[in-house]
Amino acid sequence: MGRRRGVMSESLKYELAKELGFYDTVQKEGWGGIKAKDAGNMVKRAIQLAEEAMARNNQ
Repeated sequence: MGRRRGVMSESLKYELAKELGFYDTVQKEGWGGIKAKDAGNMVKRAIQLAEEAMARNNQ
């Protein structure tokens, strides 16, 4: 099976990297340079933002 295409937009990924404090690493080394923990935190934050947006839309 092929690799899944990214779901997050590039702009969202960069915004999250800035928020979580590893944007400089991404700029210098690319996405492959970040720690697995940072990538996990980025996914957690994206999920949190999506859940908040869904909650707002359901009110």
